[in-house]
Amino acid sequence: MTWMRWRPAIEHALYRPDGGFYRRPEGPAGHFRTSVHASPRFAAAVTRLLAGVDAALGRPARLHFVDLGAGRGELTLTVRSLLPAELRDRVVLHAVDLADRPPGLPADIAWSAEPPAGVEGLLFANEWLDNVPLDLAEPDGDGVLRYVEVAPDGTERPGPPLDAADARWAARWWPDGERVELGGPRDAAWAAAVGGLARGLAVASDYAHLRAARPPFGTLTGFRAGRECAPVPDGSCDLTAHVALDAAAAAGHPALLTTQREALRALGVSGARPPLALASSDPAAYLRALSGAGEAAELTDPAGLGAFHWLVQPVRMPVPDDLAALPGWQTLPS
Repeated sequence: MTWMRWRPAIEHALYRPDGGFYRRPEGPAGHFRTSVHASPRFAAAVTRLLAGVDAALGRPARLHFVDLGAGRGELTLTVRSLLPAELRDRVVLHAVDLADRPPGLPADIAWSAEPPAGVEGLLFANEWLDNVPLDLAEPDGDGVLRYVEVAPDGTERPGPPLDAADARWAARWWPDGERVELGGPRDAAWAAAVGGLARGLAVASDYAHLRAARPPFGTLTGFRAGRECAPVPDGSCDLTAHVALDAAAAAGHPALLTTQREALRALGVSGARPPLALASSDPAAYLRALSGAGEAAELTDPAGLGAFHWLVQPVRMPVPDDLAALPGWQTLPS
């Protein structure tokens, strides 16, 4: 039986060219539903945010939209279809994913495995950080944190003690718990992505937790065909763990943190029912509005997608007006 730490096991299971979960033709949408797949209203909110970034940057000649962890380009394609006239000739659409470029993707959408560098605009990472591989650790009988090693069938055993860098990360960001998810690689990945912006706004949207309330037994799990399953690193399922977003924020620029519910509401996504009078005056419009309200309610549900956190990091620009007006934002230290 081959044993390895969880980080290389996740890397191999998700991203290996010959059968990794994220290399499959069906893409993530074949196994789970994200905000992007739930409703085009999510892309409409991102498009509105892109317009706000454009205004805050002084309407540059070229404005980049970078879709980080693009899957099969669903968010980029919908944003492309929703661009207002004043942006269409200036926006550069760039989808980033380790998977191959999807067939039939329009030629004006750039595709790469790494984010572009030196650009101005909006970098948006929807459920990307939760799939950046990381190691797990558990304390032994003496309280010493040791790496967890895993076999291809998901069986685990204790490994060696943490190295100095992971021990420092755990002491600072996850000091208590029976199972620690060591987020240093995610912090570095996010800092590198944000570092590619010459000016602009970086947003990470993900299930997350903060230092004051880390889950004591961790969050690593699997998903297959729309159902949660045991996290087995054999390429048959997605492997995902919630994100220590406060640690990721501290690795980069000063940041703001809010929930997806609050951010989407600020960007015009409302789950309010249409007025009943509309049902009499224009039944078709009422049904469309009612359907839209249902989609918006799913995106902002505090027990579902609305519970996502948004990490927002401005790089050499002010926060766009829509988001700056939100109450209760937390300013996180860099």
